[in-house]
Amino acid sequence: MTRISLSLAVVAALAAAQPAFAASPAKPAPAAQTLPAADAAALDTALKGEWRDPKNAARDIYRHPKETLSFFGVKPTQTVVEITPGGGWYSEILAPYLKAGGTYVAAVVDPASVAEKSRNYYQRGVDGLQKKFTDGPAQYDKATTVKYDPSAPVFGAPGSADVVLTFRNVHNWRKASQAEGMFKGFFAVLKPGGVLGVVEHRANQDVAADDDTGYVSEAQVIALAEAAGFQLEAKSQVNANPKDTKDYANGVWTLPPSNNHPEAERAKYQAIGESDRMTLRFVKPHH
Repeated sequence: MTRISLSLAVVAALAAAQPAFAASPAKPAPAAQTLPAADAAALDTALKGEWRDPKNAARDIYRHPKETLSFFGVKPTQTVVEITPGGGWYSEILAPYLKAGGTYVAAVVDPASVAEKSRNYYQRGVDGLQKKFTDGPAQYDKATTVKYDPSAPVFGAPGSADVVLTFRNVHNWRKASQAEGMFKGFFAVLKPGGVLGVVEHRANQDVAADDDTGYVSEAQVIALAEAAGFQLEAKSQVNANPKDTKDYANGVWTLPPSNNHPEAERAKYQAIGESDRMTLRFVKPHH
């Protein structure tokens, strides 16, 4: 092949390659935040803690706590408010991680603030979490609890928190017409520059406020946060699950860990695993 024809071949090859470059996204997705080495080591220690319920630790393969908390940039010197921690799945990690140099705050619904028919349910939740804290002083003696009224939520003094975290709760607040107020409460308790970390079951498209599948669209969560004053800083796919078809008779509760399905279908849903989840990091602007 002559030099001229070789040059033409190279030009042709480059031209053929251009569409591939053009198809690349102009702005790559932000990389996951990484913690300083000492903080990452402290988080590893909390994750490996013998105090963790083995059933909870077994869910790490679905919930990716190390990657999730690293993405949110949670450092052991910060004040972190976790909203409605339930049985304390993340409390088992966060409280020991923050014990030496930070503050872990569990924000729970005040049973006295809800209708009488619901009070026992919320009281059992408060009592169960408090028992976990009392029974494990080595991990939880510095953990604090704040009770809030869902209709007018206050999670602490204004501007007192570095991070607010919520895991799989937004669908409940939307159904109860409390979501707007909750996000305003998150904004109020955070310092300027503070982070709101949200993990939620992800719908493929917007759902009605009274939807009972447990899924919510990313766009709907982002709209709630932005309406409260937050800016979306980054998304992560660390908790994505493409196997989740989101079309089950009992909604997201068909999947583990609820497993609300016929026993004969257990293998099918275990193979899917936990739900497809959005992982969103918002920031409270400085101005």
